Amino acid sequence: MDNGKVYGQTTEPQRQAPACGCTVTRLSRQRLLLKGAQVLLSFLAFILEEIVESCSLCGGLYFFEFISFSATFLSLLILIVFCTSAYERIEEDRLKALDFWVTTVVGVLFFVASIVFAATNDKSSVETVAIVFGFFASIGFLADGIQIFMEKRKVKENKLENTGNTHNTPENQPLNN
Repeated sequence: MDNGKVYGQTTEPQRQAPACGCTVTRLSRQRLLLKGAQVLLSFLAFILEEIVESCSLCGGLYFFEFISFSATFLSLLILIVFCTSAYERIEEDRLKALDFWVTTVVGVLFFVASIVFAATNDKSSVETVAIVFGFFASIGFLADGIQIFMEKRKVKENKLENTGNTHNTPENQPLNN
């Protein structure tokens, strides 16, 4: 009696997982660049804000500090989820919704924090550069939020076009008796 292989190779080759568990193929090139810019710009705004030595009205500075750090942390976290195996553990629709809402809310709050910091700063060069990076970061977050919204809208329109043309399909025809 032969106890050899019962099943042969499948016709589909097995996908090899990346050696480090990291891949950038889940995001388009444009989205990946936007995510990278979000991390970089919000981090630079945070670092520059930390260099500020003194302030007379510190509320705007502290608000900007909180938002810039939160933006850096959240954008890095979302980028890590998209680029690692954690992506498979999270439902794709939920992750996309989370990405949209976090990106949009952070973009709006970063914009508000930049305006508040610009109104309350002491006009030092470091503060001015931090504010500029804050505005650039908020533009990056808002642009990404708009792009996510447009992609979602395009997918929804394609679904409507595909499901709307089912009038003459065989499934909708009466049976012959």
